[in-house]
Amino acid sequence: NIVNLSETLPGKLDALAVRLEAQMADNEVLQSYFDTAYESVSTTFENWLKESLIPSMGSIMGNVGSGVLSVVNTLKDVVIGIIVAVYVLASRKLFKRQSEDLLRCIFNAHWSRVIRDEIIYMDKMFSGFLSGKMLDSAIIGLLCYIVCSIAAIPNALLISVIVGLTNIIPFFGPFIGAIPSAVLVLVESPVKALGFLVIILVLQQLDGNVIGPRILGNSTGLSSFWVLFAIILFGGCFGFVGMIIGVPLFAVIYDIIGKLVHWGLQKRGLEGMDELKLEDQQ
Repeated sequence: NIVNLSETLPGKLDALAVRLEAQMADNEVLQSYFDTAYESVSTTFENWLKESLIPSMGSIMGNVGSGVLSVVNTLKDVVIGIIVAVYVLASRKLFKRQSEDLLRCIFNAHWSRVIRDEIIYMDKMFSGFLSGKMLDSAIIGLLCYIVCSIAAIPNALLISVIVGLTNIIPFFGPFIGAIPSAVLVLVESPVKALGFLVIILVLQQLDGNVIGPRILGNSTGLSSFWVLFAIILFGGCFGFVGMIIGVPLFAVIYDIIGKLVHWGLQKRGLEGMDELKLEDQQ
């Protein structure tokens, strides 16, 4: 794709220049500035392609080879993980009894129940949010492919996969997926790139207002600020994976802190916000 881009892009830039010159035919000063700027940018870009990018293709392919090997190792780990998961699920009842016995052995009845309830809440939060988000993203990716195919958008399958995968990330996902996808379309056709951005905008509005709420609802119980905070915090700490698991992980932390605050207020005979709101309503 890079080699193809280096071969076709100069011609596409020339065609774009011809169209722009036709629009500026009546303004000689503006056309002169444009010709100078275009020649400089075109020469610099072509020199970069020929002198920097193409000669370094060997090292790039070496890095690609290392990446492929890393993917193979990851797939091996995934297969092993699936096998282990099968054994764990087959012994889930035994593990449950052993875990409950271990909790009762270490903690008293109250704290054993608290820890067990919190683990159940964690399972509900992670499994509900992640599975719902993956289903939501799969629907968005499929809709993107259908609409892009109808609109004859170039590389429809590739950009739909990118949009679907990045849509798993809350809040920032649509922008992360739309930017590289729009660049891929822009190389082929600037007009279709604009149309693609309109399609993405419509799909994200549909996802945010219809599909997402029906599948996920308010599964985390977090406000928009805390969702944004969780994505930035855990994305900065753990990268792409942190952006995916950040919201349910922060929801669990938020729940634990809320319960500790509630317990502390009760111990001191004070009222929290929930109790004050209830009294106001009464």
